[in-house]
Amino acid sequence: MKKNVFFWNELKGTFWFIPSMILVTSVVLAFVLIYVDQKVMIVEKGVLQLVFVNDIASARTILSTIAGAMISVAGTVFSVTLVALTLASNQLGPRLIQTFMYVRLNQVVLGLYVSTFLYSLLVLNSIEQTQDGSFVPSISILVAIAFTVVNILMLIVFIHRIATSIQADKVIADVSTALSNQVRKLFPNSDEAEPSSNESYDLDVMKSHYKYKTSLLAAKSGYLQYVEYDSLLCELEADDELMELHYRPGGYVIEGVELATLYSDKQVSKDEIGVLLQKFVVGAVKNAQQDLEFSIHQIVEIALRALSSGVNDPNTAITCINNLTASMCYLSSAEFPSAYMKDEKEKVRIVADTLDFEGILDASFNQIRQCSSHNAAVIIRLMEVLCIIYEFCSSKHHRQAVKKHVDMTLRLGKETLSEKNDLQDLHARAKCFDI
Repeated sequence: MKKNVFFWNELKGTFWFIPSMILVTSVVLAFVLIYVDQKVMIVEKGVLQLVFVNDIASARTILSTIAGAMISVAGTVFSVTLVALTLASNQLGPRLIQTFMYVRLNQVVLGLYVSTFLYSLLVLNSIEQTQDGSFVPSISILVAIAFTVVNILMLIVFIHRIATSIQADKVIADVSTALSNQVRKLFPNSDEAEPSSNESYDLDVMKSHYKYKTSLLAAKSGYLQYVEYDSLLCELEADDELMELHYRPGGYVIEGVELATLYSDKQVSKDEIGVLLQKFVVGAVKNAQQDLEFSIHQIVEIALRALSSGVNDPNTAITCINNLTASMCYLSSAEFPSAYMKDEKEKVRIVADTLDFEGILDASFNQIRQCSSHNAAVIIRLMEVLCIIYEFCSSKHHRQAVKKHVDMTLRLGKETLSEKNDLQDLHARAKCFDI
C-alpha cells in the first residue's frame, strides 16, 4: 500500500499531472454548462443585461479574444518557468530543479491558462445560428469571463512567486522547510515515539538458523528510491525467512549486484524472488521520500557553489549552515530506527542498512568544511553551530560524533588561517568543548 503512496507522490511531483487534471475538469465543466444553457432560459432584464451575452457576434468575439489571450499567456508562463529553472540550475545546482517542479503554483497557473483556452474553444464551438433561431450559451460565456479574471490575478501572483523563488535565501528556506518536514516524518522525536530497543544481535548466529542462502540481484542499474518495508516484513514472516539488506534508499545499485541476501529453510523459487524484488523501487534519479541525505545534499550543494572561487559568497554558505543546524539539533534528540526489524512475534526478519546521527552529521558538514579552507567566517561559524548542536545532544555517542567534527574544524583552522585574531576567535568558540 505504501508503495502506491510513493508512486502517487511521484505522480503529483510531475509538471504535467496537475495541469492535466485541471484540463480534464475544464472539458467536463464546458459540456455541463452548455447542457445547462440549453435547458435554462434566462430572461435578460435590468442588471442581467449587463452580465449575460445574448448576441452571437459579441459572444464569438469575447470567446475568441479569451482563447487567443490565454494560449499566448500560457506560452509566456511556460517560458518564464523554464528561465527560472535554468537560473536556479546554474546558480544553485541542478538538483534544485525538482524542488521547483513540486511548486503547486507553477502547475496550477499553467493548468488554468491552458484549460481556459480549451474551455473557450468548446463553448465557442457550441454557438450556432440556424433558420429556426440561434443558440448563445450565456452562462458558459459568463464563466469564461470569470475564469479570465481569476487568471489575471493568478498571473500577478505567479510573477511575484518567480521573482522571489530564484533568490538564494528563499530557495534555501524552502529546501530547509522540506528537510525539516522530512526529518520529523522519518525520525520522530523521542518523546513522541516508542523507545527503540537497545538489544544487540549476533547476525552470524541468526543466519546459522537457516539452511539456504539466496542472493537477490538488482534487475537494473539506478538509485534505490524506495523500499516497502512493511509489505516485505509480512512476506518474510509468512515464509519464516530472514533478509539482510546491503543498500538503503539513496544508494546506487548496479544491474546484477547483490541487493539483499535472503536466508530461508527451503529453496526459494524465481517467482518468490520476483515478488520480493517488487518491494524495491530502483529509478534513474534520487528521491527524497526515504532518502534524508538527498535533501541535505541539496542544501550542501548550494553552500559548495557559494564557496567556489567563481562565486565566493560566504554569507550564502553560512545561511546553509544555519538551516542545516536546525535539523541537526532536532535529530540530536530524535529516535533513530533500529537496523533490526521485527515481526509481530518480535522475531528479527530484516537487517537493514540504516542512517545514524553521525552519518547525517557527516553528510551535512563534511563537504562544507572541506571546501571552506582559508575562509575564516565559514570556519568560525561551523565551530559555533557545532557548539550549539553539542548542547542539544543527550547521547554520549552523539556528543562524540560532534566532537570529531570539532577536532577536524579546529585542525582546519590551524592549518589554513594565518590571521592570529581569527585563530583566537576560533578557539574562543571551541571553549564549550574544553579545548
